[in-house]
Amino acid sequence: MSTSPVRVEPLYGGAVQRVVLARPPANLLDSEMIEAVGITLSGLGELPGLRLLVFEGQGHHFGFGASIPEHLPGQVEAMLPRFHAVFGLLEELAVPTAAIVRGQCLGGACELATWCGTVFCEPTATLGFPEVTVGAFPPIAALGLRWRMTGAMATELVLTGRTVSGVQAVALGLADHCDHAPENAWRRWYEASLAPRSPAVLRLAWKAVRRPQRLALEHDLPALERVYLEELVPHPDATEGLEAFLEKRPPQWASP
Repeated sequence: MSTSPVRVEPLYGGAVQRVVLARPPANLLDSEMIEAVGITLSGLGELPGLRLLVFEGQGHHFGFGASIPEHLPGQVEAMLPRFHAVFGLLEELAVPTAAIVRGQCLGGACELATWCGTVFCEPTATLGFPEVTVGAFPPIAALGLRWRMTGAMATELVLTGRTVSGVQAVALGLADHCDHAPENAWRRWYEASLAPRSPAVLRLAWKAVRRPQRLALEHDLPALERVYLEELVPHPDATEGLEAFLEKRPPQWASP
């Protein structure tokens, strides 16, 4: 019997729920992991006294991103909406979120981490959205980065696919706190900032301040999905980029 790729750990008497991507070393956000995250989130909404969800990856890395083969035509049409549904579930829960980032945090994993309200990372962590290098783009990052950093810098990260360190991520606004011991850092932050507050009021305040993200998911994300599935996926460069990555060779773009 296979075990779930997601583990949930109650902390602070259940006031904090730690959601762990538990398939190291890559903690790949494949269909099985995405489904497990969705099931996990669906079961947390009614917990009394819940103040915070904390996401992290088991082992040395937060996550390498989504499954490359599942981005190919024939699979991506089902995978992409399932992945995006996770973010809708998060906003429906209306619970403050945080992420602890160690090691590599790339692509879909970085979308998940940076969608959270507060990101704690190690100085040597690596964050970024390298989708463009394999002939794709990150729809959630296109929505979520707009409230984390300047539009120009968000555009630069998405267009170039370059990665940044934890130190650079904080300087750019991609992350919020950089610490050699992020576990201690988030606990200090929680104990000082959220633990003394009413859980009910925290969740209502979160719901109010996150309204732009919720509206973006409802109104903008469907349009971005159509661009991805109807314009990007049929283009030969999309398949070429993915196949080149899997075959470990440079891509040969249709239009150099």
